[in-house]
Amino acid sequence: MDTVVTSAGPFIWQHSADLNISALYSNSSASSPQSPPNYGLSYFTMTFGALSNLTALAILAKSYTRFHRRAKTPFLLLAAALLLTDLTGHLVTGGFGLYLHLQKVQRQRAASRVTEPTQAFCKLFGACMVFFGLSPLLLGCAMAVERCLGITQSLQHSAVVTTAHIRLSVLLLFAVALTLAALPLLGVGSYKLQFPGTWCFLPVQGSLSTADVSLVLIFSSLGLVALTVSVFCNTTSGLTLLQARFSNQGLQPTTSRRHGQSSSLQSLDVEMMVQLAVVNVVSWVCWSPFLIYIIISVRHFYRGTTRQYEQPMFLLTLRMASWNQILDPWVYILLRRAVLCRLCGLVRPNRPILTQTSYCTGSERQNIHLR
Repeated sequence: MDTVVTSAGPFIWQHSADLNISALYSNSSASSPQSPPNYGLSYFTMTFGALSNLTALAILAKSYTRFHRRAKTPFLLLAAALLLTDLTGHLVTGGFGLYLHLQKVQRQRAASRVTEPTQAFCKLFGACMVFFGLSPLLLGCAMAVERCLGITQSLQHSAVVTTAHIRLSVLLLFAVALTLAALPLLGVGSYKLQFPGTWCFLPVQGSLSTADVSLVLIFSSLGLVALTVSVFCNTTSGLTLLQARFSNQGLQPTTSRRHGQSSSLQSLDVEMMVQLAVVNVVSWVCWSPFLIYIIISVRHFYRGTTRQYEQPMFLLTLRMASWNQILDPWVYILLRRAVLCRLCGLVRPNRPILTQTSYCTGSERQNIHLR
């Protein structure tokens, strides 16, 4: 959903024009045989997303072996959890979406009646969509909070944010997402086949029960709160870094050691500011339409103004959210210090801004490494 509905999106969206929405909700509808659809873009998107996450995991593993002390920092643990969740969600939801679509196309070729998948399959698919959609948002929020504490409250950060606490926090966040995803499996709420019949999720349109409304609003609210907290923490961190950078510019180092420390701080500041800005933009652009649409749809339900044309719009917002897990690892891959060094060298060859070999050793920076 940083996730997630990731690979399901391409399969869902690519061939939506070939599917009859009336067959989705009618047991008596029939479909005529159709020509085989082109799966090229869908396969490419799923493969590209998986390779992106694997590449980011490889880079993260390399940093573990290169910086033994930093390998145990809280942020690296959170980053590893996020990338593993992205990769797993990408493959699981994408596999479910592909299976459901192939089953639908097979029925259409046989000119048989288009029926909905089994309720058990839809429940499992929907639970995966909720879990892998919410978990990356919560993990991204935890990463933003950890960075904010490390920058603004370095002393408290080193004492409070330990490896054990981070592992416990990750388990707690997973438990929250898993609980919400499992409630419909226990009879609280339900999962529903969504337009165009290739994915399952919490019902947001049509006749909604109190449990359905509660669950979908909890999902949307948790996601929006996580995004808002992330923006607030990242903005606070960015302002603190800018303030520190401007303060350092007013100081003239008198020794080579001071000059090295100033260069290291400046290098880390530039790296962090670029990555924080991109992470914020990607998360909000990909996820906010999907989460906000859920709230608007529930509002329309209470007003009795639900419209059929809103279903393709819901599909579009899902596709946008699905790309977050594909783009998220590339923020870590492309916006590393080594890459930024080359970019700055091309833009300003006579005045290097980033120093690839310099690393900050102060207590206020040692536990910070941006994805």
